[in-house]
Amino acid sequence: MKKPLFLFIATLLCSATFAQHSLVKLWESDSVTIKGPESALFDSKSNSIFVSSMGSGSVVQLDLKGKVIKADWATGLNSNKGSAFYNGLFYTAETSAVAVIDNTGKVVKRIPIEGAGMLNDLAVDSKGIVYVSDTRTGKVHRIENDKPMVYLENIPGANGLLTVNTDLYVVGSTTFQKVNASKEITKVSESFESGLDGIVPISDKEFILSNYKGILYYVNADGTNQVLLDSRAQRIMANDISYDSKTKTLYVPSFGTNRIIAYQVK
Repeated sequence: MKKPLFLFIATLLCSATFAQHSLVKLWESDSVTIKGPESALFDSKSNSIFVSSMGSGSVVQLDLKGKVIKADWATGLNSNKGSAFYNGLFYTAETSAVAVIDNTGKVVKRIPIEGAGMLNDLAVDSKGIVYVSDTRTGKVHRIENDKPMVYLENIPGANGLLTVNTDLYVVGSTTFQKVNASKEITKVSESFESGLDGIVPISDKEFILSNYKGILYYVNADGTNQVLLDSRAQRIMANDISYDSKTKTLYVPSFGTNRIIAYQVK
């Protein structure tokens, strides 16, 4: 191989390896309507965002510009956090139960989790099986036909959950792991600041993770990661995030400042 061609190929490979991603801020919501937003869930069917207003025990519906559609879409919840839609129902993690809400915002039932310390994130797979993390006990519970069971244990700070086909991705305080259907655990990435919270898929085997203290990480397919944003100095938190893959928009709740912030992922 001629030297100039070799150098050209080497340069291309290095550029791909060290490609950096970035965020461009699009908007932020007001700080009046939402009280302690712990989770922001983008819903492609309604083209809106459902925010767990943990401080008021309610769910606030926003449009895709951050304007309020309905301030009290659901009320009467107990420290509601991670949420997911499945088959026309909205599931959200309360302190010790999973609340199930219909499309009118009415709580139709609760699924109690015995021995729960602080339920946090929630994900539903394609078969309707619900997974919910318990941060204080380091467990992940699996709910099938409204019957909960302990699925995983010994995950310090168990928090963010994501289902992809038959795999479950689990974020702990400093860990990011994949669990297959046989419950075999594989490390996805490491070297994170303590306080990991949410997880969203960006493309095949690429993700963004949030750290509630105010950090956003981009995780590459090879397991390496980079800091996209560090807003700790401004005391802007980054809690349970959501992502619109069509517009490449990341929705970030900031619990401490009572806002949702939208970013374009570049």
